Amino acid sequence: MEHKAQRFRAGYVAVAGQPNVGKSTLINRLLQFKLSITTPKPQTTRHRIMGVLSGDDYQIIFLDTPGLITPAYRLQEVMMQAAQRAFGEADVLLLLVEASAKPASRDLEILDFLVATRKPVFLVINKMDLIARPQLLPLIQAYQARHTFAEIIPISALHGDNCALLIETLVPHLPAGMPLYDADAVTDHPERFFVSEIIREKIFSLYGDEIPYSTAVVIDEFREAAAGRKDVIKARIVVERTSQKGIIIGKSGAMLRRVGIESRREIEALLGRPVYLELWVAVREKWRKNDTFLREFGYQG
Repeated sequence: MEHKAQRFRAGYVAVAGQPNVGKSTLINRLLQFKLSITTPKPQTTRHRIMGVLSGDDYQIIFLDTPGLITPAYRLQEVMMQAAQRAFGEADVLLLLVEASAKPASRDLEILDFLVATRKPVFLVINKMDLIARPQLLPLIQAYQARHTFAEIIPISALHGDNCALLIETLVPHLPAGMPLYDADAVTDHPERFFVSEIIREKIFSLYGDEIPYSTAVVIDEFREAAAGRKDVIKARIVVERTSQKGIIIGKSGAMLRRVGIESRREIEALLGRPVYLELWVAVREKWRKNDTFLREFGYQG
């Protein structure tokens, strides 16, 4: 047992970066599992989400974090606190940036924040397929002038380029020791969390810019049924204004039905069993600024 612990490595890796840089896409790719919802809209991820990748001689616990921004309201403050806790828990930090002609000023600000933790920082340059290779070296040199990284790896999270190399390169930087979770574990979140996230993803996909950010999804009932019968899931979609409630529901309830149909299909695929999904819409004024509501909706402990 002692010999195995000496060659086995296990640790936490937090992924940091700007909104919409591809953090969730990367972790989903590495785990080969849809851990985090992804949409074209920024700030889709609101929680610190944990995913476990186990190999023969390693276990990497990835922490997906909300995109780092300057908070504009209480929910965003809570989101940034979740990200900061993840950085505190991590053994290695990944700074995910987008391939571009030069470093973005916000990326450099995030880098300075990560460097202050005094933990190993990987620079992971995403969307490498969108930049000409001759431009890649000057971009790397510009970042190297700012910090000495543990590793620098260009990848494409969408297409999987260099993702296996990223895992291979991460392992030697993890602490030696035994696995922290069972080998077949994928996450510490319960099924109802992923159900709420699927519904929220459909809202991000189907509605305009303002509505998704004003919306929370709360699972009020999650009842597994006996064999041959459908599970019963009742979910509440919370908005901040009555006018938003009308938009969510749509004319004659058409939009809410569409959210339900698309969500149910994916929920059934996730759970591997039939589901009866009931959605309703509630108004809680300024819930994003209210600590009581944030706790009720699962954004604060």
